[in-house]
Amino acid sequence: MTFPITIRQNALRSEIKEFFNLAVPLISAQVAQSATGFADTIMMGRMGPDVLAAGGLAAIIYIVVMTAFTGVVMGVSPLVAQAFGAEQRGRIQQVSRQGLWLALLVAIPAMAFTGHLGVWMLRSGQDPVVVELADTYLKIILWSFLPMAGFTALRSTVSALSHAKPIMVTIVVGTLFNIVANYILGFGKLGLPAMGLSGLALATMLTWWGMFIALALYVRLHPAVRQYQILHTLHWPKLRVLKKLVWVGVPIGIFSGLESGFFLTIMLLMGRLGTDALAAHQVVLQTIVVVFMVPLGISFATTVRIGQWFGKRDLAGMQQATWVSLGLTTVSMTVGSLAFLLFPKQLISIYLDVNSPENAGIVTLAMPLLTIAAITMVLDGLQKAVYGALQGLQDTRVPMALNVLGFWGVGLSVSYGLGFQLELGSRGLWIGQSVAIAAVAVLFSFRLYQIFDGLKNGLILPPIYSEKMENYSTTQQSIH
Repeated sequence: MTFPITIRQNALRSEIKEFFNLAVPLISAQVAQSATGFADTIMMGRMGPDVLAAGGLAAIIYIVVMTAFTGVVMGVSPLVAQAFGAEQRGRIQQVSRQGLWLALLVAIPAMAFTGHLGVWMLRSGQDPVVVELADTYLKIILWSFLPMAGFTALRSTVSALSHAKPIMVTIVVGTLFNIVANYILGFGKLGLPAMGLSGLALATMLTWWGMFIALALYVRLHPAVRQYQILHTLHWPKLRVLKKLVWVGVPIGIFSGLESGFFLTIMLLMGRLGTDALAAHQVVLQTIVVVFMVPLGISFATTVRIGQWFGKRDLAGMQQATWVSLGLTTVSMTVGSLAFLLFPKQLISIYLDVNSPENAGIVTLAMPLLTIAAITMVLDGLQKAVYGALQGLQDTRVPMALNVLGFWGVGLSVSYGLGFQLELGSRGLWIGQSVAIAAVAVLFSFRLYQIFDGLKNGLILPPIYSEKMENYSTTQQSIH
């Protein structure tokens, strides 16, 4: 499958430069942010198998809720990017301000939902000891949802305005603080009592408040962003703008919740196989999360670049941004895949003492899971990069439906069938998970091909675009 595309060599070099200026800070920010979960998992491993299993369960639940509600707020990014490309300053102000109201509106129910998950975890068949530890963690960390939502709204605005470096600096500093605070509060240093998982949750909550305040100060004080007066006057909620944000953002939130919810379901099924299987799953999953931050950062950059070209009504610019994104993703994920295949035991040893008899079962289960993960890693990155392009085009509803088909229709069926019906256990669950990723990658690629083909041939976009395709002729536009 090939996209209909007109390559302009001089513009391609310019696109690569602009893309890297956005992508490198955003990738760095995502990798730094994932370092907190990486450090958490290491510390959990030192606290014992029960804590590692409980922490892994709580972390994936936290991620499901977090990605679902912050996904709604991420609708700010493509809309601000489009307004920036079209040089609509007033539109940037409106979308950014209403994005903060939307952040507040989604954070409150997310907090209420997270605070009542203990009974649900027990009913899912999890170990009561694991559930008690996980529930305590969640009831503390839910207080991070308010600053996290506000930070997401501001980050979406700032990145859409091509200011990615302050995001990187804020997250890197916040991550360093979080790791140190995790160690102090978790293990009881500097005269403080050892709080275990509760200490890790408290440290994360404090970190999110600090990062939100820091980015708000940047938006309020930096001359290049201050000109938009985003935080000077918030006004009351404007239903017309909120409706547009909801139209674009809610499918992103549902998509993110469904995707992470699928991985949560796999983890819950893994819990039925025992504590060792759950701990092995957490070790491999956390390692993947660190590597996956690279294509996730690329995806954010792709959304911004394509959104900006969308605002300029330049199809060739959108296409070239897509190819740069896919190329960078392929290279980075291939490197990660080789590391998984060549150094599996060394990666596991980061979290556990692989020579300890107590951890022998976990190591044995984790080794084949790393191999399976390595095989599908490139496809996983590509599906995320393509989804970033679809977001930049504000095409979020169809991908949401394709997500359900790929992950929940194909993936869950295959995972359960292999894991329990054919009794392949943890390996079967991971193979099914990989099949889901492959299916979604193919479906998303076909959807993007359809949109680019429609743009090229002067068709009418879905209602969300509200514009005719003849305005996007690749021969009549120029790269600015």
